[in-house]
Amino acid sequence: MIYTITLNPSVDYVVQVNQLNLGELNKVENAMKYPGGKGINVSRVLHELEYDTTALGFLGGFTGNFIAEALDNKGIETNFTPIQDDTRINIKLKSGTETEINGRGPEILANEADHLLHQLDNVTSHDTVILSGSWPPSLTKNFQQQMIERISASGATFVIDTTGNALKSALPYRPLLVKPNKEELADLFGVTLSSKHDVMHYGTKLLDLGAQHAIVSMAGEGALLFTEKGIYHGSTPTGETKNSVGAGDSMIAGFTGTFRKTRDVMEAFRMSLASGSATAFSNDLAMAGDIFSLREKIDITRISK
Repeated sequence: MIYTITLNPSVDYVVQVNQLNLGELNKVENAMKYPGGKGINVSRVLHELEYDTTALGFLGGFTGNFIAEALDNKGIETNFTPIQDDTRINIKLKSGTETEINGRGPEILANEADHLLHQLDNVTSHDTVILSGSWPPSLTKNFQQQMIERISASGATFVIDTTGNALKSALPYRPLLVKPNKEELADLFGVTLSSKHDVMHYGTKLLDLGAQHAIVSMAGEGALLFTEKGIYHGSTPTGETKNSVGAGDSMIAGFTGTFRKTRDVMEAFRMSLASGSATAFSNDLAMAGDIFSLREKIDITRISK
């Protein structure tokens, strides 16, 4: 089983306004609501690719009910920890450019946090746990470490998609995959990355610090995969970018599901790139048919031993 953990999920309220006039009445042309949160996005794409997945995390209030019902309607297995406070709402305002207004997140009580931690005592060496996204401000700073320690003690593998010190502190626990983008990699090491050689140098440091595999995405330049056997560049197919939300989560899903099934890191990298691109070219998260269609257009080249 592939478990995803979303500590701070959201209802993503996507609003289209043809021309936004600040300080005046604006009429919505189109509006959509989606179950949001990076781990939830990963579970949605894993389910689309027919991999077994269970979404974990915190849900509360009418917004939490919306997310639970939306995932249930899609046939996605969930086992969320119920909380007293309301799950947040994130607004994605589209009017020429896209503006995001994200909620802070709910208050998580101590017993609610403990409930989720105890769920991790049930994972086994046959499972993979994906930790992704931010967490509510009320959670203790060491909550991530507590989760990782329980996962590691069970013998399960884990993937982490976060940034900064949270990412750096997870590396000694040997995550199966980390996936910073170029800017996040630069911030992690406090440097400026001026060339692909710089990205290669600091991407390799992710392995030195403990990651088993690392993917560094570079927008239109594709992505670099770092493994113990070498560094590989993967192209991204051309297409019209419609969606800035969920492409990275889709990459995580494509890699993790495929690697667990095949143990073929190149095939996992190929599916990662196809999944991310398919979401970028869609209004919502990618559909399986689009992913497999783009998979055939991905070129992977070994650039370093």
